[in-house]
Amino acid sequence: MGGANVFSSKGDAAYVELRERILSGSLPPGSRLSQHELAAEMGMSLTPLREAVRRLSSEGLIDLDTQRDARVASMSASEARQLFEVRLSLDPTAAELAAERRTDHDITALRAAAARLLPVTRAWGEEALTAHRAFHRALYRASHNDVLIRMLDDLWDKSDRYRRIGLELPPGDEPRTRDHREHHELLDLILAGDGAGARSLMRAHIERSLTGSAIDALEQRERRSSAEAASEAS
Repeated sequence: MGGANVFSSKGDAAYVELRERILSGSLPPGSRLSQHELAAEMGMSLTPLREAVRRLSSEGLIDLDTQRDARVASMSASEARQLFEVRLSLDPTAAELAAERRTDHDITALRAAAARLLPVTRAWGEEALTAHRAFHRALYRASHNDVLIRMLDDLWDKSDRYRRIGLELPPGDEPRTRDHREHHELLDLILAGDGAGARSLMRAHIERSLTGSAIDALEQRERRSSAEAASEAS
């Protein structure tokens, strides 16, 4: 019984660390995963690491070929757009429910998260992205819909890789300042119990998000790659 618990905890630890490396970009999209090297770096045997690789493969973050060779899943404009489209539906719903169902505990959590917000720019980088994620998570937890919370957790994790592409783009100060201001406006609407207003603002907020910018950048990259390939072929 004890052995099973140790195995599970090691597999979970490997899963959390490997997932974080992929989502943060420290393991780049398309890169081959040397499982022996990773296991040595993490100070564990291959068994829990392989368990983590299988879990991440089922989530679409790792590709496994017929030889069991593992690579970090590539990124595409198509996937970014699909994530974006689902978030356009779910995030506004979460905001509306949060305005209708938030408790005193939720209000305290939202205010604390809002106080830590920073403009999501290259200057603030990871610190701003972490605070940004914490605010949105506090918001959709206030929806008190467990299925919706789990779905948004997964969407946010998968969108993080694309959000970082958007962070690299030079949008200027105004869009990021507006984005920062909208978080506080969302908080005010939720505190006021204005579900319709929170839904409307959240949809506009997502439409102007970093993921939207990333889709445009990826589509341009893919068009350039296709043009270069066609040129070489001719």
